[in-house]
Amino acid sequence: MIDRETFFKKPYIVFLLALLSCALWGSAFPCVKIGYTLFGIGGEAPSSLLYAGVRFCIAGVLILGFCSIKEKKLLLPKRKKGWLYVFLLALTQTIGQYIFYYLGLYQTAGVKASVINGAGVFLSILMACFLFRQEKFTLVKLIGCLAGFGGVVLVNLGKSFDFSFSFTGEGFLLLSCLFSALAGNLSKEFAKEESPVLLSGWQFLIGGAVLSVAGLSLGGRLYPQSPWAFVMLLYLAIISAVAFSLMGILLKYNAVSRVSSYKTLTPVIGFVLSALILKEGALLRIETLLALILVAIGIFLINRYGEVTLKKRGKTG
Repeated sequence: MIDRETFFKKPYIVFLLALLSCALWGSAFPCVKIGYTLFGIGGEAPSSLLYAGVRFCIAGVLILGFCSIKEKKLLLPKRKKGWLYVFLLALTQTIGQYIFYYLGLYQTAGVKASVINGAGVFLSILMACFLFRQEKFTLVKLIGCLAGFGGVVLVNLGKSFDFSFSFTGEGFLLLSCLFSALAGNLSKEFAKEESPVLLSGWQFLIGGAVLSVAGLSLGGRLYPQSPWAFVMLLYLAIISAVAFSLMGILLKYNAVSRVSSYKTLTPVIGFVLSALILKEGALLRIETLLALILVAIGIFLINRYGEVTLKKRGKTG
């Protein structure tokens, strides 16, 4: 029987699970906007934070509930240090990332937010190479990152993009990317001692509770317009529960650069789904096709040659 590490390192398994995660995250782009309408949110930050907090609390309950039923016991960290891991991930992956994301998004055009988020892959790989020393930086990885980021920029061409910058707008979005990259690397480190699914579940529950309290204290409110509002909220919670758990498992057994390279697919998939569902922009554009090709090239280069080059150097050295 194939052990878990061998299974989750198989290239086609990494591809399928990472693609599923990115597709789920991509579907969140139009679904969050639909959810805003269904809950009567006009884009104001406090209500957005409350909405995100409730979503992540539900995601945490779903993960912990499912796994606890499966294990026939409450899913808890194996050691006291595990709770420290949970709180650090909650602080970076949910609280830090999404507070800065929603506050920044409120003052930044959607097209710029998409491009800035695409830069998060750079940060993840740079941290893995230079801060956490989990892998080495190579020219192939740099080219792969540039190709993927180029695809994100290309799919947004023709929209209202400018180079203005404000700390509370674009600056907050960059801080959100920084927290996301830090969380991904921390997750890989912590998964050496604790289950990545357990870490996802508890950090969502704790982080979601903090976001909910923050949103309520700032005056955020939710006004469901129909029963479909709760259906959409549940779907968004499932997106978070499934996508983050899968990515956590992949990060445990694979290099950060290998897994993070797929994240450039998320804004491209988000654009395609927004065009289909919300009728935002034309789907059949040459830029969309070229963007997908660039993203695919970036993923292929990093996954196929990112580490092979290092192995060859090691043999000859």
